[in-house]
Amino acid sequence: MPVRKEALALRNKAIENLKKQNYNTAFYQFNKSKKLYEVLKDSANIGYILIQTACIQQVNGDYYGSKETLTEALPLFKKRNGYTADIYNIMGIADKELGLYDDAIFYYKESIKDYTDPIGKSAPMSNIGTVYIFQKKYDKTIAILESILKNKLFYSKSISFDKSRDLDNLGYAYFKKGVEEKGFRLMSEALLKRKENKDIYGSIESYLHLADYYSKKDPQKSDEHAMEAYKIATRLNSVDERLEALQILISNDNTTKTPAYTQRYFTLNDSIIKVRNNFKNKSAKIKYDAKKEKDENEKLRLEKAENLLSLQKAKYQRIVFAIIFVFLVILITILIRYFRNKNKAIKVKTSYETETRIAKKIHDELANDVYNVIAFTESQPLAAENTKENLLQKLDDIYSRVRGISKENNSIETGADFTNNIKEMLSAYSTNEQNVLISNIESIEWETIDDIKKITISRILQELMVNMKKHSKASLAAIKFENTPNAVLINYTDNGKGCETTNLAKSGLKNMESRVQAVNGHISFETEINKGFKAKIVLPK
Repeated sequence: MPVRKEALALRNKAIENLKKQNYNTAFYQFNKSKKLYEVLKDSANIGYILIQTACIQQVNGDYYGSKETLTEALPLFKKRNGYTADIYNIMGIADKELGLYDDAIFYYKESIKDYTDPIGKSAPMSNIGTVYIFQKKYDKTIAILESILKNKLFYSKSISFDKSRDLDNLGYAYFKKGVEEKGFRLMSEALLKRKENKDIYGSIESYLHLADYYSKKDPQKSDEHAMEAYKIATRLNSVDERLEALQILISNDNTTKTPAYTQRYFTLNDSIIKVRNNFKNKSAKIKYDAKKEKDENEKLRLEKAENLLSLQKAKYQRIVFAIIFVFLVILITILIRYFRNKNKAIKVKTSYETETRIAKKIHDELANDVYNVIAFTESQPLAAENTKENLLQKLDDIYSRVRGISKENNSIETGADFTNNIKEMLSAYSTNEQNVLISNIESIEWETIDDIKKITISRILQELMVNMKKHSKASLAAIKFENTPNAVLINYTDNGKGCETTNLAKSGLKNMESRVQAVNGHISFETEINKGFKAKIVLPK
């Protein structure tokens, strides 16, 4: 079969599999087709394939990989046209998902420049309006979407899905701005149109927006809309929307099913991370195998033994670098996704000791481990079985450290709601079997205490609660706050099983000492087996 005919056949098969959502197969076929078009030096088809490949990467959550693919595609188009418009629009989507909102708007505006027809321009314009919602610039969102909706082209049935989407986002922006009645009317109208048009996927976003609308007005209705979004997203296997629906149900905390929703959220989140990481590994292997085949064809004239040895070493080194890259992407993805989902959280001050410690860990520990693994691969016979096992163990250790660092910290609200948030956090540990009593917290003049010490207090109380839940097995815990002219005192007591004081150094309680010492405070513990546990914390103002 001629090369061009084979390349076209592979490309068309990939397009069909993409429509059927067979993403792994489509990705593989696109790459095989791309390799043949590279032989033909057909830059137009190579660019088209790279755009489709980037879209597949985004479906699987690989936004950084998608941007790399699009960066490779852009120079292939000598003139700016519809393809470059698509590239910039997809780049904007990637940056929006990564929380890089200013960059996303930049790429959307570049996309608008390259589209020649109004309908084409409306897509990135609408995307800009969506980004402004994330930035809480609701007036800008409203101005953009209303200008789009005034265009008579939107009365065409073929783009009615887009009109429903923009109506929904416009209503949501009005709601967030405080014009609730108009916002509710527009969101309801959008949902009705989506039902009429059988836009099942689009209805998920409508239900989520209405669930947010009802969250403070009518928690029961909010739960109903969130659950409807969850059911549709489950049927369509739309994981991100399922997570968003569960987050609303958990935030409402309106039923006894909240713990079950929370468990389902974490299970689903872990599952999608694994699936997307598997895709990244497979896609990296597909690209690597294609390059390897090309390299082998170019080096057939070399001696066989020397060639095999060189390829073997290069293969393992690339695999190591690819795995290390994936681990670092996992770390960044976990942190970004965590802070984006926690829309009530704020950034912890960069001067805070905990962030310094995290940076030091990544630099001193993780960087050293990565360097050692690289040195190991360069100095050891990688073909030996025991060397492979040793390499895998070292990589597994690095992975565990990455996950440990990412889970070590949460964001803390330090503003006017700090007292209420502390109460809610502590009360969350009260159950039928365990009761947490809080006293005198209002006596503390929290506005006079800086944010770093508030964060320290919150972290310590969280660790005390975790210790009570996992280790003390106490049925009753009491936390008393005291205010003095120069310090804040916190006395913690529970009736748990306690432990020997010699065992404290082995427990997570040592972490509390480090936190308190970082702000020049003091903490002491009293405990004996079967005689409960006490902690006294003194933090200077």
